[in-house]
Formats: sequence, structure tokens, C-alpha cells
Amino acid sequence: MRAVFFIGSFLLLSAIAGVSFFWSPILVLLVFLLPIIGLGLKDAYQTKRAILRNFPVVGHMRFLLEAIRPEIQQYFIESDVGGAPVPRETRSVVYQRAKQQTDTLPFGTQRNVYEDGYEWLSHSLSPKHINTQDLRVLVGGPQCKKPYSASVFNISAMSYGALSSHAIQALNGGAKLGGFYHNTGEGGVSPHHLSGGGDLVWQIGTGYFGCRTDDGNFSADLFQATATHENIKMIEIKLSQGAKPAHGGILPAAKITPEIADIRKVKPGADVISPPAHRAFSTPMELLHFVQTLRELSAGKPIGFKMCVGRPHEFVAICKAMVESQIYPDFITIDGGEGGTGAAPLEFSNSVGAPLEEGLTFVHDVLIGFDLRKHIRLIASGKIMTAFNIFSRMALGADICNSARGMMLSLGCIQARQCNTNHCPTGVATSNKNLVVGLVPSDKKVRVYNYHRHTLYAFAELLGAAGLESTKKISRHHVNRRGSDASVKSYADLFPYTDRGSFLAPAHQPTYAKYIEMASPYDFAPAHIQMRKAS
Repeated sequence: MRAVFFIGSFLLLSAIAGVSFFWSPILVLLVFLLPIIGLGLKDAYQTKRAILRNFPVVGHMRFLLEAIRPEIQQYFIESDVGGAPVPRETRSVVYQRAKQQTDTLPFGTQRNVYEDGYEWLSHSLSPKHINTQDLRVLVGGPQCKKPYSASVFNISAMSYGALSSHAIQALNGGAKLGGFYHNTGEGGVSPHHLSGGGDLVWQIGTGYFGCRTDDGNFSADLFQATATHENIKMIEIKLSQGAKPAHGGILPAAKITPEIADIRKVKPGADVISPPAHRAFSTPMELLHFVQTLRELSAGKPIGFKMCVGRPHEFVAICKAMVESQIYPDFITIDGGEGGTGAAPLEFSNSVGAPLEEGLTFVHDVLIGFDLRKHIRLIASGKIMTAFNIFSRMALGADICNSARGMMLSLGCIQARQCNTNHCPTGVATSNKNLVVGLVPSDKKVRVYNYHRHTLYAFAELLGAAGLESTKKISRHHVNRRGSDASVKSYADLFPYTDRGSFLAPAHQPTYAKYIEMASPYDFAPAHIQMRKAS
């Protein structure tokens, strides 16, 4: 669109100059056309709005329509996946914080406090003041040689290829400014991830992009060469993601450039679909040995894995393997079924995988039951955008939270839902150079930083309002929810706590006893199926 505007403007001005020699009324047109061309040039060279850089003049129509449409139509804005509603005030707060605009709201509560599912924090009459510099968590268990001090709010996994080079540069630059980490996604570590100097979590998916052999297997040598880079602080093994659990990642062929193909070690010209399962391991015990292998190859950096909870006994099996092998991941990232993605089959987005609340509480409680929680940090991801989202997820058991959707909005994403077509108008989720140029990393990295900084400040205020001096003090008693029968229950009522070490004596845990009985550290299959195999 930028090229069309420039070429069209040049031809139009040339035509006007030629015709004006013979027809003086054309000068009248100059009065109207020159301001439009001037506006277009201004739009094309400004750096604040990607829409106007990519679509000079005509881009103003979007902002005009947004300004005059009825407020009631703006309350729910479709998200980038699955059509799940995102409250307008949530999206507005992200934009306002990113742009350092006023993020307060007039006329009080924006929701009906008596509706089903309404949640609130129990505040204290003895509030505290919290310094945001204290909101960090040390990640690294007893077998980790290089623990990492992480912010409680970070950038969730989004690959280069799914996002543009400029978007990746802006995210990493924002992470550097704010002292938080940037998860690479499963697409490998690109030069754009390293350009800003921000801390990275390198995600290793089933495709082993960036550390794969020609036949798609894991390459220890390629992994070691990258994992020892000083910017990479942690490594995350992706078992599954919330948007499409049990389904490999998808990068459409239209988005694959020669550079992306080289980084991922794949051939261009076809969709890149990761296998649904890993080749490097196939049992709970083998997973933990792979964790240990990566820890050694990375010279002792924190190693963890990411998963969306599916069959409960499978995670119990992993915990049994931890108890037996004494090998512990340093962190576990729990992704909810509501998590977003750039491309996923509809059935997987809408109908596969446990929501974050259920998955997070289950994993936390099982780790407590096996007395393993003391070794492992829990990271939550899945529609986390506000300070209250962070607080409520911590109440359920998280130590750290990641955000993808919020970080994309801070970059300027307008939820056009063109992520899988390579036609993202803001240059966030495209490899089309004509659209990528609209996103200016030097401007957008500051917005990412601002969004993180102001959200962290808001979280510190919530923590202080609850009368707490540390995130470790947040409990399920601090958040309440109104039920469909008008009853009010705390998270502690909805998700009862598990006693520490109680799973080591399963007879005392009838709720989880069947999962403990089904689970084996040597096979993900249920015990009764294993017995059938043996017979």
C-alpha cells in the first residue's frame, strides 16, 4: 500500500503539472489534492501507528469508524483466536499503559458485580506499600548451577515466523529495557531475538527447530552451540500448548522466508507442521533424563517443560518419575486451553485441553502431594493481560506469569485475525516486508516496556491492597467468585488445598487415588493398558 501511494502520488502530480499548462481549473484541484498527498507523506514517515505507515490516508478511516461506532458494540472485541470475547476495557488498558496514557476509568466498576462468575480480591484494612523491584522469583532447583532471577510478568512463547522480525526485535528490546524475559517460541533462536539484548527462554518443541538433524531428530551439538549463549537464561521443552494441545505447531508456507527456513533448518515452500510428539523421549522417565541432558549441555541453566493438562494420570506419572529418579525440572509452564495462537484447527482451539484454572491448580496440588513443589517453580500462561489476572493465577499456585496476547496488543495488534494469512495490517504477525516496515521496533519496544512496567506497578498495588508483602503470601483465600446460584466462594472453597506429601500415602487422598493407581513412571499409558500389553 505504501508503494502504491508513492507511485500514485508521483503519477498524479506529474499529470497535474502537465495538464495545468493547458487547463487552469486544474489548479483548483491542487488545493484539495496537495493536502491529501501531504497527509499521506506524513502518515508514511511517522513511527507511532503501523496502520497509517502501511496504509497512508485510507488508514484514517479505521480510526474514524472506531471513534463513532456505538459504545455497546465495542464492549466485546473478538480475540485473535476462537472468537473468545475480550472485554473492551481490558484491551483499552493495555493500549493506554503501552502509550503511557491515563489508564483510569470513570464511573466505577465496568461490570455487573452480581453476574455469574464475577471475581474480586479481598482487600485488607492494613494495606502495604510494595516496591516493584522486589517482584522477582529465583528459578533453579537443587540440580541447577545457574539460577535465574525472573520477573513475575514476562513475554510468552511466540516464534519468529509466526511474528515478524520487527515484532520480535521490539519484544526483545522491551524485555531488555524492563528486565524481564522473552520466550522464543518453538521456532528457534533468530538474530532478531538477540538484537535487543534481552533475556531469553529458548523453547524446544517437537520439531527441534534450531537444534535438529536433517531427518528431524534432536541434535545435541546444535543445541549446545546455542544454549550456552549468554542471552539465553532458561530452556523450556514444549510438550503441548493450550491453543492446540497434542497437535504440532503450524507455520503456513506463505509466511516462510529463506531466513526463517534457515533458522528452523527446514525446506521452504511448504507448511511447517511439527510432529505431535517428541522423538527424543516417549516415557515420563525418559522425559526427565532429557531434562538432565539439556541441563548438562547448557552448562547448568534452568530447564523446564511446558504443557496443557490433558489426561491427569500422565502428569502424576511424571511426578512418580521425579520421586524415583530424583531428577527435577526447574520450572513447569502450565498453558490453559484458552491460550491463543496464530494458526490452529478450530476443534483443537475450542475443545481440547484443560482451562488454565483447572490445569494450574491440578499441577500445583499434585506437586504438593508428592512433596515436589519446593523444587519447582510454576509459570502460568493463557489470557493473562492485567494485574488482577496475575494475582488470581498466583492465588491458584503460579510463581510467574507469561503473556502473549497482552504483549501483542502493546505492539499495536488490532486483532485483525489475519495471523495465519500473512496479511497482518500492523506488521505484527506477517513476513510480508511491505507490511513489516510499518512496525518500528525503536518505538514499539518502549511500548512493550511501558505495558510491562505499568502492569507490574498495578500488581504491586493489588498485592499491597491485600495486606501482603510478598507474592509467596498470596493464597486461594484472597480471591472470591460469585456462582450461578448467587453464592460466593473463595478459590480455597472452589479448589481445596492438598496436604503436603499426602500423595506418598494415596489411601489418604481418595480424590486423586485413581490417578495415582493408574500412573507409572515408565509409561504414559494407564496401568490397566500396560497390564494388557504385558499379557
